[in-house]
Amino acid sequence: MKKTVTLTFSDGSPSIELPIEQGTYGKPVIDIRALGAHGYFTHDPGFTATSSCTSAITYIDGDEGLLYYRGYPIEELAYQSDYMEVCYLLLHGELPTTEQKTAFVQSIRHHTLLHDQMENVFRGFRRSAHPMAVMIGVTGAMSAFYHSGLDNFNPAHRIVVAHRLIAKVPTVAAWAYKFNEGQPFVYPQNRLSHAENFMHMMFSSPCEDYQPNPVLARALDRIFILHADHEQNASTSTVRLAGSSGANPYACIASGMASLWGPLHGGANEAVLRMLEEIDDVSKIPEYISRAKDKSDSFRLMGFGHRIYKNMDPRAAIIRQTCYEVLDELDLRDDPQFKIALELERIALEDEYFIARKLYPNVDFYSGIIFRAMGIPTSMFTALFAMARTAGWVAQWHEMLSDPAHKIGRPRQLYIGSARREFVPLDQRKA
Repeated sequence: MKKTVTLTFSDGSPSIELPIEQGTYGKPVIDIRALGAHGYFTHDPGFTATSSCTSAITYIDGDEGLLYYRGYPIEELAYQSDYMEVCYLLLHGELPTTEQKTAFVQSIRHHTLLHDQMENVFRGFRRSAHPMAVMIGVTGAMSAFYHSGLDNFNPAHRIVVAHRLIAKVPTVAAWAYKFNEGQPFVYPQNRLSHAENFMHMMFSSPCEDYQPNPVLARALDRIFILHADHEQNASTSTVRLAGSSGANPYACIASGMASLWGPLHGGANEAVLRMLEEIDDVSKIPEYISRAKDKSDSFRLMGFGHRIYKNMDPRAAIIRQTCYEVLDELDLRDDPQFKIALELERIALEDEYFIARKLYPNVDFYSGIIFRAMGIPTSMFTALFAMARTAGWVAQWHEMLSDPAHKIGRPRQLYIGSARREFVPLDQRKA
């Protein structure tokens, strides 16, 4: 028998019975859709207690520190899979067979090149433009180049769009960097892996070839896996809300990038590097630790704790090991800034203040360190995040449009403005 909850009112109004839904995992949810017919809405700023959709893609248990993609623990995927397999998994629901993966990788490689005229779109920006501003503009502009034959409600068309975006966004990101640096664009080399290809486009030039380091390429691939999806966060919800209107998918992904660019969302790893620069020297760490513990001080340690994970971020343990592999490969353990980071990590894992509050180093703490070690500028950190998250965004967009129950998003509001007023002509208004 299906569970229900009865909503009663203190003013004697008739009670309302609402069904309770239970997913595979997680807390039960109360289906409140019937409230509108009774003249009520719920008020939930930030939608932090509201389920906006059903989804079979990603599951997070913040209390237990769990992250699953399609039922697979993130730890198993990070160590045993690769980003291309994870993209296929998120999009299609199952891990690919050898034949399916080969076909998928070939399809992605087929779409890595940008339309030749898109170079003109890049050249319309200032050289000093932030890479994310360029990425948002260029990704949105793809709708002018790849719009023909696109039917959002045709599953086969959606898969082609998904493949295009997964393939082309790394090229857009690398070209945004090259344009920023005043260097010529480097075309993709489809003999390389996804991560290697991006590194090639970023770091090679016509006068100097670049051979991707396999340790660094594997580290980057692992970071892409860890960031591929994260349930209904701000940027994913933005993509779904834009897509719910039937909007062009390139515009939807560009809207997700715009949301991700916010410093409260995708800019956290940049903040970690700025913090390390501010601390400047290992000898100053005790001072900053004291400031972090002082509630009256505005200073905050960046890259510690997570608003979703009340236990340790499951991605952090994985990327921590990856961080050490990168530092050892590049012989950077003695770099002053990395010494600061490693000492902060040691304190956070041993100091009772941080342990009691579960302020563990999170994925942003380590990813920023890895990117800097690889020679990736801080302005590109969120761009790499957007590259990785594109797989999740297109999977969520595809799932939403596959759901016959989906509707155009239309949140309600609690109006607290003026009551009805009469218009007063301008010459009769008093100061």
